[in-house]
Amino acid sequence: MRVVIVGQRDFGKAVLEAFHARGDVVAGVFMAPEKNSRPDTLKTAVLEKNLRLFQFENLASEEALTALRESNADIAIMAYVVQFVPQEFVRIPKCGTIQFHPSLLPKYRGPSAINWAIVCGERETGVTVFRPTDIMDEGPVILQKAVPIQPDDTAGSLYYDCLFPVGVQAMLEAADRVVSGNYVEKPQDILQGSYESWLKEREARISWNNHVNQVYNLIRGCNPNPGAWIRFQDEKLVIMECRKNLHCSFQDVRGKIGTITSIDEESFFVGVPGGEIRIFAVRTESKKKMTAKECVKRWKLEIGMKFGE
Repeated sequence: MRVVIVGQRDFGKAVLEAFHARGDVVAGVFMAPEKNSRPDTLKTAVLEKNLRLFQFENLASEEALTALRESNADIAIMAYVVQFVPQEFVRIPKCGTIQFHPSLLPKYRGPSAINWAIVCGERETGVTVFRPTDIMDEGPVILQKAVPIQPDDTAGSLYYDCLFPVGVQAMLEAADRVVSGNYVEKPQDILQGSYESWLKEREARISWNNHVNQVYNLIRGCNPNPGAWIRFQDEKLVIMECRKNLHCSFQDVRGKIGTITSIDEESFFVGVPGGEIRIFAVRTESKKKMTAKECVKRWKLEIGMKFGE
């Protein structure tokens, strides 16, 4: 099988290496030009393997289209792509193009699918391989694999420990199906899902007035990025490591909402409706990670103190 990889970063690299390792011919790799001096991990892998690398600002350009035609690829594989990929590009390979998305489409279309699934309290998500169209994440589905969201999963753990490896295998399987002709394309019913844009800093601000489950899901879904945060003593603090502590009885309730209700050797607790958030570590505006013990010492935290605006 002659494949072209369109992608970037660690997932693009892993997909490239998976096809290359099993003996497929990687006829070329297309990736967006880097916006900073740090080399993309996919680019590093391409150069190490002495493969053909193309970095076009615009994949609709005649140069990009010509490069893809000359690759004589059976199929193009879109693995973590942020560039717009036009239909005149995706239709060039003999068997067209397939694309990866880290959700069970049509749910959570858009760039922050992993984050939003956790923030919204889903217990299951997955990966989808589909045909790309000019409308983001709305093309017909070729293959899906579901995975559970564990109660304490973060966006980082869910992606790297689960969706990442499952996604690589799904790309291999879907490519084999498409090239062999043994597949079915299922149109999406977009009314059964939703489109969400980036989960950004403004959506990641914590309100201690929300229910303990909502607060905990927000923190998990924003970890590591963009980071769920509060303002405390004129500084922005991102809550990194925490657990939720439910109030199972009226007798469990202690302190006021948004205040520190307890402090121990490794954590401190903040009261919220329905329970408490037990905080083990935060990240400061200077990107320094601080343990709860360090926080208690630096800010002289005490029970009853309001923690955040």
